[in-house]
Amino acid sequence: MQKPSDNPADPFKKALTEATRVLADDAEVAVSFTVDPPGMTKETIRLPQVTRRMTRDEVLLARGTADGFAMKRRYHDAGTHARYLPQGQMARDLYEAMETARCEAVGAQHMPGTASNIDARIAHEAERKGYAQIRSQTEAPLPVAAGYLIRELASHRVLPKGAQTVADLWRPFFEEQAGETLENLDHVLGDQAAFARFARRVIEDLGYGDQLGDDPDEMGDEEEGTEEEQEDSPENPDSQGDDSQEQDETSEEDGPQQETAETEAVMDESADDEMSEESEMPQAEAPPEPPAPAPHSDADPNYAVFTTQFDEEIAAEDLAEPVELERLRAYLDQQLDPLKGAVSRLANKLQRRLQAQQNRSWEFDKEEGILDAGRLARVVANPTTPLSFKWEKDTDFRDTVVTLLLDNSGSMRGRPISIAAICADVLARTLERCQVKVEILGFTTRAWKGGQSREKWLAEGRKQSPGRLNDLRHIVYKGADAPWRRVKDNLGLMMKEGLLKENIDGEALEWAHRRMLVRREQRKILMVISDGAPVDDSTLSVNAANFLEKHLRDVIAMIEKRKAVELLAIGIGHDVTRYYERAVTITDVEQLAGAMTEQLAALFDADPRARARVMGMASVMGR
Repeated sequence: MQKPSDNPADPFKKALTEATRVLADDAEVAVSFTVDPPGMTKETIRLPQVTRRMTRDEVLLARGTADGFAMKRRYHDAGTHARYLPQGQMARDLYEAMETARCEAVGAQHMPGTASNIDARIAHEAERKGYAQIRSQTEAPLPVAAGYLIRELASHRVLPKGAQTVADLWRPFFEEQAGETLENLDHVLGDQAAFARFARRVIEDLGYGDQLGDDPDEMGDEEEGTEEEQEDSPENPDSQGDDSQEQDETSEEDGPQQETAETEAVMDESADDEMSEESEMPQAEAPPEPPAPAPHSDADPNYAVFTTQFDEEIAAEDLAEPVELERLRAYLDQQLDPLKGAVSRLANKLQRRLQAQQNRSWEFDKEEGILDAGRLARVVANPTTPLSFKWEKDTDFRDTVVTLLLDNSGSMRGRPISIAAICADVLARTLERCQVKVEILGFTTRAWKGGQSREKWLAEGRKQSPGRLNDLRHIVYKGADAPWRRVKDNLGLMMKEGLLKENIDGEALEWAHRRMLVRREQRKILMVISDGAPVDDSTLSVNAANFLEKHLRDVIAMIEKRKAVELLAIGIGHDVTRYYERAVTITDVEQLAGAMTEQLAALFDADPRARARVMGMASVMGR
């Protein structure tokens, strides 16, 4: 006889699992509860974990997430979705958000009980992302607003507080640009294909029509029309014989009029040829292929990736609940406690050096300010000479942003990842005091041994040399514009068991570089903290042994050649100078106070010789 479970949440989980299968109309789908982000694949639905406490928020979030996935599984057809899927990223995000809202709205019409559950999930997400506090469109993602507005219009329900804020910020824009199109929403809601065409029109109205790609409906009509035209075409040998014979017999009788008509026909055909590629193709040839996809890497166009379908860029707060982040942050503070003296000295010393560089120049011959004692001799010699004043001029480091890119791989587990987290914490606090913006990013993979990318590769027949074969996870611990006090708990996530997996350094470095290029600051500094060894067993087992290392070197070479971003690497217990031109190594936390102070201050030193001397880079002096 099976022993009953002592977890009070188990009966709820069992009931929610069965309800999800019924709502999804799929008795075979596997339902699991996990601390990882919720998601859905062809075989499984992952729901948020419900603890023994079974708090109201946990229960509502699990039910709302389950209902949302069940509605999408029931009312969503992947083939239709893929047929109308836009090519550009923003257009694709808008399309996905509107389709998700459609599925949930249709589900609410047939099963009204799901609407309140999904509202609870939306409220939770909006609260976690701080949507209720935003005040401008730049803080509210456009695709998120599109999903909220479609849901509101389709279900005629009031949105939760944070979601309502986002919708209201973008509502005037949608009404102005796509108001007439949105009036047809009720007519297409139950037909996915019609709604997909509707969504594409909305995307075009919003100004992203250039990202839609070819219209699949027009492509189908053109193919049928081409076949009919080819049957009657003068180029078709079967229809040419009799007509040409009749033309030969009547050519002498028609004279100049016939020649004029033939000339006009040739000109018309030439014009048609220029306007349509299909008229140039011989009979039975396939329509032209779509343009080749953009390369996966700017540094190496030949760098291959099997699929990006399962990659994710995610905020740290989305990988753990606030309570867990607080607990992990407390654990990190315990690691930091023995070093408080050294950390305080680092922060104060670095701050003094940076602020001293900020106030190191003067503007002279001012009408007011500080009396310029050096020019008093002129006044003594000639009393009619006016007094001269000066101002102290602040140097704002050319308006600087610093990005810290942290290796979150399994090889960093233990003391190295603690050192990396401590470095990030200290640097963020210290630079923020000096008015320098700091962004903290992390990189790892979602799974060991390839994850869903490898499963897809196996299912599709084990393509030779597939390229990168794992699911990327790029984590944003702190945005450049977010104050440190608001996101300091996020750094504790690095202490979470199971987070650190494989590391694909090249793509992570290129991701961080792209994020920096869109920033408005004049000076951009990218600091990589890593053990320097890109390793992913799944990828390396089916590609060349130096596949990932070569890409890392190519990305580094590209960044250093373009010089839009200054690149510096810090090795944690490993020498990274074989990859990065500007690199240092920290082997123990006790080295942190001295080494980090000198390296960071050197980056802001105005004298390139002093900078090179501290960094140990004689080659920089010759540039």
